[in-house]
Amino acid sequence: MHACARAGEPLPSPPPFTTADLPARFTTEAELDDFLTRPRSALVESIRCLTSPLVVLGAGGKMGPTLAVLAHRAAEAAAHPLEVIAVSRFGGGPTRAWLEARGVKTLSCDLLAPNAAQHLPDTSNLVYLVGLKFGTARNPAATWAVNTLAPLQVAQRYPRARIVVLSTGNVYPLGPASAGGATEEAPLTPLGEYANAAVARERLFQFCAERNSSTIALLRLFYAVDLRYGILVDLAKRVARGEPIDLTSGYFNCIWQGDANEMVLRALALASNPPSVWNLCRPEVFPVRTIAEQLGVLLGRAPVFQGLEAATALLGNSARLCAALGPPATPLEATLHWTAHWVARGGRDWGKPTHFEVRDGRY
Repeated sequence: MHACARAGEPLPSPPPFTTADLPARFTTEAELDDFLTRPRSALVESIRCLTSPLVVLGAGGKMGPTLAVLAHRAAEAAAHPLEVIAVSRFGGGPTRAWLEARGVKTLSCDLLAPNAAQHLPDTSNLVYLVGLKFGTARNPAATWAVNTLAPLQVAQRYPRARIVVLSTGNVYPLGPASAGGATEEAPLTPLGEYANAAVARERLFQFCAERNSSTIALLRLFYAVDLRYGILVDLAKRVARGEPIDLTSGYFNCIWQGDANEMVLRALALASNPPSVWNLCRPEVFPVRTIAEQLGVLLGRAPVFQGLEAATALLGNSARLCAALGPPATPLEATLHWTAHWVARGGRDWGKPTHFEVRDGRY
C-alpha cells in the first residue's frame, strides 16, 4: 500500500497507461473530447446505412454532445452525406456553439411544451437521450413529466422511424451480485419514482410501436464513465480526499462513454417491432473494493472503506449486446489510469455524482 499524502500536499502523478492503440493520458478537455468523438471502423461502416438526417434528441446532456459529433465524424470518414441534428433546450451554455463548430446542426426545443414535437424535423433515424433522474426526491412530478410526456410526444411524431431509446439499468430491482447481473428478461420491479418513471418511458415507446410501424431498440445503460463524471470519478475523488467509501452497494457495471456512444449509434441496426431490449455496459461485474484499491495504487493513497458488501446490487448482464455488436473496445485498465491522472491533476469535474450507492431509489 502507498502511504497517504499529508493534508494539503499535492497528489502524486499516476504512471501513464501505455498501449499502442490508446492515449497514455489526457491533459486537456479538448484532447478528451477529440478521443471521445473519434470513430472506429465498425461505426464508420454502419453509418453508411443511415439516411439523412440523423436526429439526436436530448443532445445537451452528458452523453449527447460527444455522441452527435461522433456520428458526424463517422459520416465524414465514410464520405457519407449525413446531416446530424442535435436537439435540446440548450439554455445559455456553450454546448450549442461547441456542437455547431464541429459541424452538427442544432435546434432548440422543449419537449414539455404543447405540440413541441410537431416542430421537429422529419427523419427515419432517431436517437432518444431525453431523461431526468436527479432531483426526483425533491420534485417527482417533473421526473414523471420528462420521462413520460416527452416520450409520448416523440413516439407519436415519428410513427415510422427507426429509434434507439437510451433507457437505464435502474428499471431492474437489486439482484444477487453472485448471479452476474439482470438479463433483459428480468422483471421490471424497481424501487423509487425515478426508476418507475423510466419503466413508464419504455412502456410508452412499446405501446406506440404496437400501434404504429416504428422500429425501436431500448438500451438499458449501466453507468457510462467520462473523466468529468461517472462512478470511477466518484471513487477516485473519495480515495484522493481520504473520504470513506461505503461498500454496501459493493458491485457495479460501467462502460467508457465513447464506447457507449458508439454502441448507441450502431444499435439503430438492432431496432425492431416489437421493440428489442438490450443491456448496455461492459460484460464484467466490478467490485467497488477492488476498483478503489486499484485507484488507490495509482493515486498513492490507500482507500478508506466502511461497511460490508451486501448480497445484492444493481447489475446488468450485457452478453446479448456484446454478442450482437462486439464487446466495448476500451479496457477498464486504461480508464482507471486516465481517471486517476485526471483527478490527481485537478481536471474539471461536472459536479454530477452518480449516487451509485443509493439502494432505496431516492435520487
